[in-house]
Amino acid sequence: MAPPLSPGSFLDALRDEGLIVVEVGDWEHHNRNHKGPWGPVHGVVIHHTVTSGSARTVQICRDGHAALPGPLCHGVITKDGRVHLVGYGRANHAGLGDPDVLRAVIAEKAPPIDDEATADGNRHFYGFECENLGDGKDPWPAAQLLAIEKVSAALCRRHGWSVRSVIRHLDWQPGKIDPRGIDWLAMRERITARLGHTTPLPPVPTPSRPVVDLSRLIAAAKSDPAKSGTPVTYKGVATVETALVDEGLLAKAYSDGHYGTATKKAMSEWQEECGYRGRKPGQPADGVPGRDSLSRLGKKHGFTVTS
Repeated sequence: MAPPLSPGSFLDALRDEGLIVVEVGDWEHHNRNHKGPWGPVHGVVIHHTVTSGSARTVQICRDGHAALPGPLCHGVITKDGRVHLVGYGRANHAGLGDPDVLRAVIAEKAPPIDDEATADGNRHFYGFECENLGDGKDPWPAAQLLAIEKVSAALCRRHGWSVRSVIRHLDWQPGKIDPRGIDWLAMRERITARLGHTTPLPPVPTPSRPVVDLSRLIAAAKSDPAKSGTPVTYKGVATVETALVDEGLLAKAYSDGHYGTATKKAMSEWQEECGYRGRKPGQPADGVPGRDSLSRLGKKHGFTVTS
């Protein structure tokens, strides 16, 4: 069991590693702790923001947006290598992920393929968002990569962890691709070297073709977070959202693994492209996935539909 570092110890750990740290407002007290526990912590998750411009990126990560309140991480690593602290405590960054991956991180073993989204990552991981468009073309400057290396090593050093406690968002939550464009094997080697460790790195698993369960996706689409407090979700939501983003129907900012209003509207538009309409004349498609429209989306974007 590893209790989270105090805000002061967290700040000291980063500075002791040689990082340039920018404290943003009341970051020490800005969190989502009213939504659930914070800790024990077991590792670090690295993300990309799908944004450009340091000031805008930091603001979004601190304040969040209509679909996802901030903070969206603990620190923002901008392209100049600075680490902007925007929150501390529970933050909306990791979301629900694979419990088998969590067990692997705790045991410091090679993570399995993430194919489930039921474990609370916001409770158990430090999160760092990195300023990058996430399109595979936006460059990762040397200063930013060095900061990612130092941030990861700093927290591993304080907790006595190895590089196996540092994962990507794509390792944790099905359907995620971040941080896209980083040579992760090279980054893990850099973190290992900084820590002075020589333990061989476990292989990174090769993802298989995603499978989306239609009945579980329908349940997620029909869930009402306003009543339950927690939206119904699972790995298939993120897979479908990624496809809708690629279709240009859903903004990347709303691709968060929860079948919210934006996702339902995007699915409605896809259904209409497939020739479907609402039950009444002039009424749009309802956005609750059906087998035909979902199968067409899967055929185009590389996932299989099952019931």
